[in-house]
Amino acid sequence: MALEHRPDDRYGGVGATDPTRAGKLSESRHRDQFPIDVLRTGFGTSSNMRANEPIGRIPEGRVAERIARLQHGIHISYETSGDPAGRPLLLIMGLGGPLSWWSAKFCQQLVDVGFFVIRYDNRDVGRSSRVETGRPVLRRQLLTTYLGDRRSAPYSMSDLAADAVGLLDHLEVDATHLAGVSMGGMVAQTVAIEHTHRVLSLTSIMATTGRRRVGWANPRLLPMLLAPTASSREEYVARAAVSTSLLGSAVYPHDADVLRRTAEETWDRGYSAAGVARQLLAVLTQPDRTRALQRLQLPVCVIHGLADRLVHPSGGRATARAIPGAELVLVPGMAHDLPPQLHGLVSSAIARTADRAETRPAGERNTEQPAARSSRTDGR
Repeated sequence: MALEHRPDDRYGGVGATDPTRAGKLSESRHRDQFPIDVLRTGFGTSSNMRANEPIGRIPEGRVAERIARLQHGIHISYETSGDPAGRPLLLIMGLGGPLSWWSAKFCQQLVDVGFFVIRYDNRDVGRSSRVETGRPVLRRQLLTTYLGDRRSAPYSMSDLAADAVGLLDHLEVDATHLAGVSMGGMVAQTVAIEHTHRVLSLTSIMATTGRRRVGWANPRLLPMLLAPTASSREEYVARAAVSTSLLGSAVYPHDADVLRRTAEETWDRGYSAAGVARQLLAVLTQPDRTRALQRLQLPVCVIHGLADRLVHPSGGRATARAIPGAELVLVPGMAHDLPPQLHGLVSSAIARTADRAETRPAGERNTEQPAARSSRTDGR
């Protein structure tokens, strides 16, 4: 296994976005390689880029995207918003998602309530390091792993959690509030378990505990996940629309133009099914965290959509049930996405959970394990 920090092979380097200049992909297009068009990735970081060097122009109201070189060799691309003196909040995106999937408007809502927002590309995504194994992850390998064969993966949830903590070290943040979506929620749970002193509060969104009997994916999604890899920008954009129709929240209308621009931006940043497959192996081989979650003693909010087909709501319920005093927010009509109509609900939950951390008396510890508190947005 090797770490690779490089510009995008197809587009000529960081910042180049012309798909007409595409060359050969660095990853082999093995016919049995697992294609995941619904889960988008990007390209690696140039080895010539200096740490903290801004990438591209500075978006209005935000600090330019920068590179953190972590002590364990991974390079992480990150961006911050808000006053550094504010409450630190680390946002962890899900499988194959670049930092840009946390929308700027959503981040601004969090800044407006006093957070210093940090979002980043996980390894194997966007401008962060690629972990090259020398062998492609094949469809049959993922399927056998899904069925219970938990042999070695290139990296684990603990490794992804170590990247998050390494970024905090780079930014000299001693402790932070955490929020994670899907795989990002699983990583956030792992950070809270393995690096407890670095976490002030946790908001786990559409995630699960790692137990196989909860939080399962609807088997009807497999044909979409196993579809051939997109070979062009337009094909990729079309498939992203299909995946949104299958995974997205039907009761909350999507702006087709915004979805298309997001897909185009993700493709233009670089697409790698192999990187997502490596992340997926980390998800499929994760341990059951239930017992470890029972030992957490910090404010936690668990948010899950009742219409989620990719991570069944039982995953959210199990997470909240395991954590002492956790708040469970079940959202009718919400599927496996964060539609703009729900940004206020989610940002309010994150702020409410952070407030609980800040109002706890110093040294307070839970000695009992009360049942998870549950709230529904429909008043029931």
